Amino acid sequence: MTTIEYDVIVIGAGPVGENVADRVVRGGLTAAIVERELVGGECSYWACMPTKALLRSASALRAARQLPGAREAVTGDLDAAAVLGRRDSFASHWQDDGQVSWLASAGIALHRGQGRISSARVVEVTGVDGATTTLTARHAVVVATGSSALLPDIPGLREATPWSSREAASASSVPGRLAIIGGGVVAAEMATAFAALGSAVTMLARDGLLPSAEPFASELVTESLREAGVSVRLGAEAVAVNRDDSGAVHITTASGERIEADEVLVAVGRTPNTQDIGLDRVGLAPGAWLAVDDTLRVVGGGEWLYAAGDVNRRVLLTHQGKYQARAVGDVIVARAKGEKVDDGRWGRHVATADERAVPQVVFTDPEIASVGLTAAAAEAAGLRIRVVDYDLGAVAGASLHADGYRGHARMVVDEDRKVIVGFTLAGPDVAELIHAATIAIVGEVPLDRLWHAVPAYPTVSEVWLRLLETYGR
Repeated sequence: MTTIEYDVIVIGAGPVGENVADRVVRGGLTAAIVERELVGGECSYWACMPTKALLRSASALRAARQLPGAREAVTGDLDAAAVLGRRDSFASHWQDDGQVSWLASAGIALHRGQGRISSARVVEVTGVDGATTTLTARHAVVVATGSSALLPDIPGLREATPWSSREAASASSVPGRLAIIGGGVVAAEMATAFAALGSAVTMLARDGLLPSAEPFASELVTESLREAGVSVRLGAEAVAVNRDDSGAVHITTASGERIEADEVLVAVGRTPNTQDIGLDRVGLAPGAWLAVDDTLRVVGGGEWLYAAGDVNRRVLLTHQGKYQARAVGDVIVARAKGEKVDDGRWGRHVATADERAVPQVVFTDPEIASVGLTAAAAEAAGLRIRVVDYDLGAVAGASLHADGYRGHARMVVDEDRKVIVGFTLAGPDVAELIHAATIAIVGEVPLDRLWHAVPAYPTVSEVWLRLLETYGR
């Protein structure tokens, strides 16, 4: 058995773990990463990058078809094989050589295998050959193991070998018929992607489509999916699943309806990857989400144990996990060097934005871009708000962007402080517009000052002026 000592040990080499280790090394400490799968994690190979690659070609084709002149230049349909090939390139063909090279260039040690905490500041790594390496951390261990798709207890579902988000993102062919159990972001994006690629898609959205979004955004996406040929069954619940000898999948709903498909994708939530990382050795529950304090130190785990990314359940988004990683890497360095910890609201060593300033884009048709609180969430938080809506298609820049542009914008204002606490856009290509709203919310820019932020004409960003005019001066 080999024993090696580092300042910090990170379990999990996804984007979150990589960023933690990078910040630690930049701060002058040594760091090692433990990874049992591919360096780069879920986002690089089975989520963010490959799924958006699946969606992008269809989005570009739709955009061209909405413009006279460009429309006439488009001949033929989407080339599914070419789309899948481009997806493969963005997933690096499921090889992590490039990511491994980056770790080496950044001065971060890599240990491949299953990492398990055996005691305070000690991680044992079991390699594929069964050999064990013991790693000891002088200062901290960070759990950045992420999450996996949740498989609900529906009779027959496991035996039917369903797709999770991983199989959908890495599919080598397009099924003729795809059933999707779920109505969240993964379900909606994959319905959009596979319908464009030629699948006949049926969605069983028991809790509605995109239930966490503003209702107008969910309605626009539902309408668009149906126009694209997707059968969206709102409120439908799968109660039994089986795959017959021919390979077809049969789904029975609570109402007694039977749906047949070639593949079934289950997208109903996530579960933490903490089942086999040794939490029981330090008094924590295996398989549980890890609660953390404001500096992302694990509650009840000792002053040396931290958790960043999905695994702490604060926000299950890659960009937010990387934001946490920067904070936790910096706070570990500060504590190791005896420096002052800046843990006040919006301080360097905390992830304040997790509370009320989280940006998110749903890459459906139309796209939904949001940040902060929905109107319902703001009311539930006890804020005295005013909701301001505007037809995004009525903005001059939108009419230039595409004929028949359909969209909507909403601004949620905290009336006591006269600042924006929530912002949602739904429409074609709105993803790149959301960062302005993120800055306004994080910076708590007063509405009176926003009047002086003049949007260029004619751009879709002119919606900011229209929302302020609707609010009144």
